[in-house]
Formats: sequence, structure tokens, C-alpha cells
Amino acid sequence: MRIALFGYGKMGKMLEQIAVSRGHSIVAKIDVGTKAIDFNKIDIAIDFSTPDAAYGNITSCFENSVPVISGTTGWLSKFDDAIAQCAENNGAFIYASNFSLGVNIFFELNKQLAKMMAGLKDYSIAMEEIHHTQKLDAPSGTAITLAEGIIENSEYTNWKMENNQENTIPITAKRIGKTPGTHTINYDSAVDSIEIKHTAHGREGFALGAIIAAEWLVDKTGIFTMKDVLNLS
Repeated sequence: MRIALFGYGKMGKMLEQIAVSRGHSIVAKIDVGTKAIDFNKIDIAIDFSTPDAAYGNITSCFENSVPVISGTTGWLSKFDDAIAQCAENNGAFIYASNFSLGVNIFFELNKQLAKMMAGLKDYSIAMEEIHHTQKLDAPSGTAITLAEGIIENSEYTNWKMENNQENTIPITAKRIGKTPGTHTINYDSAVDSIEIKHTAHGREGFALGAIIAAEWLVDKTGIFTMKDVLNLS
């Protein structure tokens, strides 16, 4: 595949390394200040840019018939508009708050546990996420996806940072050093606690998942998720 990278920070460099190791080529590296893009040379775009840039990057690709993998978080107020643009241009799109294969399995475990815990009133829930100090958004997109998975499968109706409101999932967000990402969900009662946790050891897992998603999406049309890529539907 001929891949364009939108955003060429640490994640972009990791994507390049893994893509090349799997036989693909990076034909464009679009970052702050890039003016001209030759979309005719691009088979697929992978966007790990910034919340301010993501929507424009994604829709420009749709307008030029380039499929998009997006892992940028913090821009989702425009997500429905992006989906509409994709459909209008008969494009192809996968957005994930986290492309790690392990995290996407964790998402499904989280939903199953939420179903099992639904109605057990003696347990209170809490969520914690830890990331590096350069992460721009809080809580993380992964934490929000986890919270939404619980809400879909339980009596909880909302999530908020650091709260004690009824039927609302409290999320604690910490920014520590160079931590790649840790997400913990805890159900606690007077007699015991149940905890599930995912700890990333580096950026490699996120980058590998994005490249695998790109390989899967090429030559397809439509709007998909990592559940489709991993056949978890």
C-alpha cells in the first residue's frame, strides 16, 4: 500500500516503521505547515494528527477518494459530519479511539462484565486512566469508549470526571511521565472487588493495529470499526 501519514510525531514515526516492515511505502508525511498533497499517489491515509486538524484531514481525503484510518481523539463533536461526508463521497472510514488489538478485545470484555454486573446494586464502579504528560485530551478516547460500553449494557446513564453522582461513572485521568496508557475498571463492594485492566507497554501495539486496519480497509467502501477488522461483531 501507498500510505499517507497525517501527523508525523512519535506515533507517525512508529507507523512508518511498522508499515515499511510489512512491505508498504510511506508516500506522504503531512504535518503542520504541509501545503501540497498529491492524493493520486495515496492508497490510504492514516490520521494521528491533532484534534484541531483531524476533521479537515479526514474530509479532504474523502473528497479525493482516499480511504481513511483515524486514531485522533478529541474531535468527535464533528464525527457525524465526517460520517456524512464519507457516505456522500462513497468513501471508506475506520475510526477507533484505540487501535491496539488487545484494547479492542478489552472493549468487548468490558461490555460483557458490565452486563454481568448490571443490577448488582452492592457494587460501585470507578474508572481510571493513566497516560503520558503530552496527551492532549482527558479523559482519553479509550476511557470514553469503555464508559460508553458500560452505559450500553447497564443502568449507568452518564460518565463524568471525578464525581459521585448516582448512575454516573466516575473517571479519574492522570498524566504521568511517559506512560503509554493504562485503563482500569473497578467494581467495588463491602465484601470484594472485581477489576479488569489493560496496560500498554509502548506505542507499537497502537501502530500495528492501525496498519492492520489499513490493510483490511483498502478496496472497501463504507464505515467500519475494529470489531469488523477483528471479526468480533
